[in-house]
Amino acid sequence: MNMDADRPGPAPPIPPNLGSVWTRPQPQRRQKEQLTRERIVAEALRLLDEEGMEALSMRSLGQRLGAGATSLYRHVASKDELIELVADAVYGEIEVPEVADPAEWRQATVIMAHSLRTAGLRHMWMSQVLGQVGMSYLGPNVVSVTERGLAVLTAAGFDQEEAARALGTISSFVIGITATEAGWLSALRRNGYEERDWLQILGPTVIESAASAGITDYYLELLKRDPEQVRMENFNYGLDLMLDSLQTRLTARLA
Repeated sequence: MNMDADRPGPAPPIPPNLGSVWTRPQPQRRQKEQLTRERIVAEALRLLDEEGMEALSMRSLGQRLGAGATSLYRHVASKDELIELVADAVYGEIEVPEVADPAEWRQATVIMAHSLRTAGLRHMWMSQVLGQVGMSYLGPNVVSVTERGLAVLTAAGFDQEEAARALGTISSFVIGITATEAGWLSALRRNGYEERDWLQILGPTVIESAASAGITDYYLELLKRDPEQVRMENFNYGLDLMLDSLQTRLTARLA
């Protein structure tokens, strides 16, 4: 048997339009140069957190750094590459606990999911850019979170394929529901409202539009509650549904 024949050949070149910041080497730092990719990314994160995605441009970032756009392009070839870098930096904030006992997989997954949600709400622009990162999920922090998440699930007893699908499903749920929350909170912030105050303004209109007495009573009770707590409970409910299903599958697999 020819073992060499079974090995995959060299990877085809990446088309220029699908290039990624992770597929090319960093430029070598020049002597006395104070601008670095790390400094650019850190300032881009601050700009995005303070002013949002609409404010991000290479020119505005250069002004904050006291550097011309040309200097930035030495380190980051485009705004798309910058988005890849800041998205990966946010993934560096996500906690994925190591599990000493395989039975701890569920709690570890809950911690990871809540950490991802917290990062998404801390950096509310993140939901706008995740779709742009697309095929370029190659950053070291994204890869690390993925590997550690898979390690938790495979240690519990899932095979690699099911672990990958489970992790992808959980991530999609967290990103989706967090994007909805971030969009809602960002709109309130832009218009100068606190969440509870806006709900009190909107409440009478919502109650009037209710189609039944049961729905009216539900809305009335909901408006009395802390909206942040309601959002957290909604998140936990959806997460528990997925984890309950995974637990059922795992129990059947290990039986």
